[in-house]
Amino acid sequence: MNYITDHATDHTTDCIITTEQLTKKYKNFTSVNNVSLHIRKGSIYGFLGPNGAGKTTTVKLLTGVLSPSGGSCEIMGVNPNIQPEKVHLLSGIVTEHAQMYDNLTGIENLMFYATAFGLEQKGKWRAESLLKELELTEAKDQKLATYSTGMRQRLSMARALLHHPKVLFLDEPTSGLDPESAQNVNQMIHNLARKEGITVFLCTHQLRYAQEICTRYGLIDQGILLASGTIDELRARVFTSKSLRICASAVPDKLNFVKCGINEFETKIQDKKEIPYLVRKIVEAGEDIYSVNLIEPTLEDIYFTLTAGRKED
Repeated sequence: MNYITDHATDHTTDCIITTEQLTKKYKNFTSVNNVSLHIRKGSIYGFLGPNGAGKTTTVKLLTGVLSPSGGSCEIMGVNPNIQPEKVHLLSGIVTEHAQMYDNLTGIENLMFYATAFGLEQKGKWRAESLLKELELTEAKDQKLATYSTGMRQRLSMARALLHHPKVLFLDEPTSGLDPESAQNVNQMIHNLARKEGITVFLCTHQLRYAQEICTRYGLIDQGILLASGTIDELRARVFTSKSLRICASAVPDKLNFVKCGINEFETKIQDKKEIPYLVRKIVEAGEDIYSVNLIEPTLEDIYFTLTAGRKED
């Protein structure tokens, strides 16, 4: 099977994150295998795959924590392997287990990092603003040791945004959050990308969540980039047909629908333009139509189709 990559549509002059055949090998294991990415400014790029797929290793390579075994990567033209400090100034990172200090309060943690970024004067205002936006104002003077998992996650987001980064790396950003807090964080991510032009690199194994929030996707498995692009681009590349489901009193046999429930019929079509013709033929046959639904493949469908094909190879 030939695995799909997405060079042409991603490779533009406004790319913020670029990798070329990025590889990380250990003695008997390749964690990241020839991964090429070209991610535009303001994208919310979902880097998707199960645990152990290579997502975290890729982020560590992009942020200079690890050195590549082969290939290259850049953040806004800066090589993290050569200038890691500069990349740290350009980027913010949110992980499930962010390094913070239990013996300090929420605001003290933020001010510690604000000082590290040289934000002594503006840091307090910025910290207070982020705490308010992330609904942590009431807990700002509490020791971090008393924070719930969700509160820690939101404080980690605030810490990552203190210095106005151009790139935001997120690892399972809604982990441990209640539905309302998760919704607020997701809205914040959208605003950061759309209004401030921040490029978001979001790692998750939750494909349904990623489909709701991301604008582009990279699907990775066992270190190999299987596909990259928008949801529509991925659908077009992986599936040659779409499912059309019609709820009707009956459907003429000659239209090749399959009955899949009470008054429910399904068929495969190549293009949306076929729908009016099929609807017209059903109506001309004297049947009643109650609903028409085009069933698009989900990210889960795409991912599992690609990984199933890989196993067959």
